[in-house]
This record gives sequence, C-alpha cells and structure tokens, in this order.
Amino acid sequence: MHRLVCLGLSHRTAPVELRERIGALGPGAERCPAVLEHAVLQTCYRVELYARLTSGVDDARDELLDALSRAHGVPRELLLDHLYVHAGEDVARHLSRVAAGLDSLVLGEAEILGQVRDAFASASAAGTVGPGLTLLFRTAIASGRRARAETAIGANPATASSMALALAEGAIGDLRDTHVLVLGAGRIGLQTLKAARGRGVARIAVANRTPERAAEVAERFGATAHGLDELRDALADADVAITATGSEDPVVGVDLVEAAMASRAGRELVLVDLAVPADVERSAGAVPGVRLFDVDDLRAGLDEAMAARLREVPRVEAIIEEELETFGRRYRELEVEPLVSELRRRAEEVREREVGRALRDLGDVDPRVAERLEHLSHTLVKKLLHDPTVRLRERAGVGDADGVAETVRDLFGIAESDDR
Repeated sequence: MHRLVCLGLSHRTAPVELRERIGALGPGAERCPAVLEHAVLQTCYRVELYARLTSGVDDARDELLDALSRAHGVPRELLLDHLYVHAGEDVARHLSRVAAGLDSLVLGEAEILGQVRDAFASASAAGTVGPGLTLLFRTAIASGRRARAETAIGANPATASSMALALAEGAIGDLRDTHVLVLGAGRIGLQTLKAARGRGVARIAVANRTPERAAEVAERFGATAHGLDELRDALADADVAITATGSEDPVVGVDLVEAAMASRAGRELVLVDLAVPADVERSAGAVPGVRLFDVDDLRAGLDEAMAARLREVPRVEAIIEEELETFGRRYRELEVEPLVSELRRRAEEVREREVGRALRDLGDVDPRVAERLEHLSHTLVKKLLHDPTVRLRERAGVGDADGVAETVRDLFGIAESDDR
C-alpha cells in the first residue's frame, strides 16, 4: 500500500492564481516512468493526482515531482510550498473523505461525488488506471454513497451559490429588495439563479455570452436577460453581481467596473467571483464603492446549515473507516496477485514441458489418452497451488504480505522484479 500517493493543490493550500497556473496534474504523470497507474481529480477548488508508483516509493515520488515541475513550468520549490501529499492508506482515507463531502469548501456538497465518479470514468477510458486505483476509487465512491444514504451530511443544501449569496447578504444586508445579476448560464449560474429566487430576491438578471441562452434561462427564472455587450449597463443597475462563466480570461475588467460605477451615484456594488480561472480582474476590487469576493473568501460564508452537517461528521467518518478496513484487506491481497500470477505461470511452464516430454516418450498416443493427460496435469497443478495461493492472499490481507511473499519467492526461486 505504500506505493499509493496523492499530490494535490486545493483552496486550503494554494492561492487561486497557482491553481489556475497548474490547471491539471495529469500531463506530467503520463511522462513519468515511476508511475504505474494514475488518475486526476479536478474541480473548481482542487486539483489532485492519484498514482500507484513503482517500487522505491521515495525515489519514485521525487521523479513524479520533477516531471510535474517540468510539465507545468512551475519551480519545484513552489510546488513543494503548496502541494499536499498523502501516501499509503491515507490516500484512500483522503479520497473517501473527498467523495463524502468532508473535504469540500462547502461541507457535504453533493456535486463532489459525481466529480469523483467522472474522474474515475475518464481515467478508465484513457487506460491509465489498473487494479490498484480501481479499488481505490470504488472504495471512495462507496463511502460517498453510504454517507449520503445513511447520514444527513447532505441535508440543508449549502452550495457555492448559496454561500455567494450569503457573502453578499453579509456585505449589504437583506437581499430581498435588491437587484442581483448572475453572469454565466452554466451549472453554477443556474444554481445561483435558483438560490436567489429561493431567497426571495426581488429583481434578478442573467447575462451570458450567447444572448439566446440568456433569454432561455431568464424565462425559466423570471429574470431579465442581457448579452455581454450590455454588461456595463447591467452592472450599473445591479446591487450584487455573481460571476460563474467558463471563460479562460477575465470577463469583467477594471475599466468596465469603473464605467459602471460612474453612473451609480455612489451606490455600492458587490462582486462575487465563483469562477476558476477568475472572471473578475483582481484590481476591480480597488475601485471605490466595490466589494470583491472570490472563491477563497467563500470559506468565511458558512451558514446555519453547517451546524447540522457538522454533527453528522463523526457518523460519516465511521462509515469511511468501515470501508477502509475492507479496502486495506483487499488492497494487500491485490499486492501479492503478481506473485500468484508468476507462480502459476512457472507451474504452467513446468506442466507443459513435462506433459510434452511424456507424450513424446509414449510415441503414437490415442488422442483421448493425450487429452486425459492434459486434463490430469491441469488438475494436479490447480489443486497443488490452490491452498498455497489462498493462504498467501489471506496472510497478505491481515498485513503479513511482505513476510509471506518473501518466503514464497525464496522457496520457488522467484526474484522480486519478476512479479512486478
């Protein structure tokens, strides 16, 4: 299990700018010979690489860090300053906590379980995962499902969108008599519109790069629609603007904000940027009368739902520990599977050689006799190896994998490199 590793950057360990610069950790892993299997989990608030490494995990981890540094053009020292590392069973515990919503910006968020599933599906389709990471992700997904089915960790919905509205409310007070503009009509934009309507916001507007999409969404929520060419006027009219587009470049520049503020007669504007990469230029927050919040500020926006969810954390952690117990046993069994396969391969070589020799010595043998000899030899090999391989897996499952594997290798003359 010591060959499992997770390297990651999240909202807790790295600023938005570095997470934007890194993007995804997969490209470096693909070019690293120390990596046997890998999968990438990337969300708005985290980017993580899960890998199963070759033997000599410390050297392999150094190789991986060097590969990531080269692939992303980020100094190794900068990565080390912000990167968190999990190894061994802690990798399974961490991913299970992520899937259950315990490590999210918003405790118990529902979306993360689907994102973990998608990460596993993408890695499976790309052929970068094998039996080790397959077991790892299935354990985490099972933990996430059980957490939501058996506890109330997902009750009282508290999404990034609701947190954004809570931040705005903290800045300017009750939102019911305000005008809220949502920039972006994707998943988070729709969640924000729904949350704003649920809070009783009097006036809601939506702006989108495609005016037709803005009009379609606006009709669903009883909102006003705008194209990006109308963004200055829309900002000038709004009290709160929440941005959540998928643009690679800022959509709301400082010049646009200054122009909007010029016609507001000193009325304050709250900007909440939920996008990664950022939608709003950072310097816009320095414009007089503007309050700018980004994803790193959302941590301060916990609402009353968090108290109820926090009470569920011990129950979720107990579920995770149950799943980890099963994971540990199955993973340790998995670690000796290459040795079992090598043992069977060698036994099959001996069987084929000796049966072939016997048939040559016997000369012209009736095909039914030859078939019977083949069957007999297969049965003998299978029965002779059955108990040793069952016990090898059992001993591995209870934590004695290294000792019993070393004994088997010694008895059968198998080098460790042969069963990797």
